Amino acid sequence: MTRYYKLLMAFLILTFAACSPKVNTTVKKPEKVEDKVVKTDKAAKKFTAADISLLVPFKLNQINLKTATKTQIQRTDMAIDFYQGVKLGIDSAAATGLNFKLNVFDTKDDNTQLANLFKKEALKNSNLVIGPVFPDGIKYITNYAIANDLTIVSPLAASKPSDFNNPNLVSVVNDISQHSAKIADYIARHYQSSNSIVVLINPKKTADEQFAAPIRAFLKANYSSYIVQEYSSTYAFETKMIKGKRYAVVICSDDMGFVKPSLDKVYKLKNLRTGGYDIALFGHPNWVKQNYNVTQLQDLKTVISTSYHIDYKSSAVINFIKKYRQEFSYEPSEYSFKGFDIGFYFGKLLAKHGAAYRDFITKEKYKGLHNSLEFDNDPQTGYYNTALKLLQYKNMSLNLID
Repeated sequence: MTRYYKLLMAFLILTFAACSPKVNTTVKKPEKVEDKVVKTDKAAKKFTAADISLLVPFKLNQINLKTATKTQIQRTDMAIDFYQGVKLGIDSAAATGLNFKLNVFDTKDDNTQLANLFKKEALKNSNLVIGPVFPDGIKYITNYAIANDLTIVSPLAASKPSDFNNPNLVSVVNDISQHSAKIADYIARHYQSSNSIVVLINPKKTADEQFAAPIRAFLKANYSSYIVQEYSSTYAFETKMIKGKRYAVVICSDDMGFVKPSLDKVYKLKNLRTGGYDIALFGHPNWVKQNYNVTQLQDLKTVISTSYHIDYKSSAVINFIKKYRQEFSYEPSEYSFKGFDIGFYFGKLLAKHGAAYRDFITKEKYKGLHNSLEFDNDPQTGYYNTALKLLQYKNMSLNLID
């Protein structure tokens, strides 16, 4: 599909209603379209159809179809791919027998636009709201969501739920402290405190400390027998190393300018001609989207935590890609997979439990194409996904190990 055609697709999404046997997709433009049907008590009615609102930033008000540049078009890619994934997911959930109405809103990544949407009955009467996708929008919609008892799914933001304090918020993406705890727990299960040392390479920038602090706290609270050392660089670490010890080295940064020389140094320390050190490496979750020397990462048995992983060899993923190609005539992106898992999971919840589905979010687990969903609940900050994956470099690629 050409970029021009993809941009045209975005305009069509926001212009026409695309229908399938059990999913009606409509788009609301708050400044132009008036709602004709007003619902009063959605929970009191017999639950035969679910209203889902999708809030995504197409930003089409910023694009001229005839003169759009490559950069401008790429800005719409995420929104289009995510919408199409959500629609396919809800469409698949509709096979269980429930009808769905999907209202698609262009938030334009603008809180003024969100304020306009708040006036609309279609949004107010939704059984489920997916989005906004960015933290600022999620924060802005909080008071409105609480006042109208709306379930808000935060689909892409890796923010801490405590940033929003919305008891009806569903956070899909794990926050950084969960990644830290996952790594710390893995180290504790695979290393003996009697002969191992946990080393945090922490330059102590704000983002680095957000990853390092929970590891430090987790080990202190749960595995106090472990020796935990902390250094600002691998060069400082080198001067304190002890032969015969096993080292679990965690580089707490995702700054490529810092990580690359640190990786070089740790690799050399393991492979010294005079007898290297026993070192295994653990990285920041953002490394999944960065490029480092794979040979070094594999030799160091590097482990990285991640919220998502797509197994392109699985039959479910292969079938999804075929269906996506058939439906939209181009390849699904990461956001297509994200959208499908979210649409399918919540669609099935609605189909199975009706208007009371929120009571079952912590009870229904899901292993998706892209990630797994296993929610816990905090009365103040809502539902948060506890499912995380661990990947390790083997055979020159990242492989799922936990």
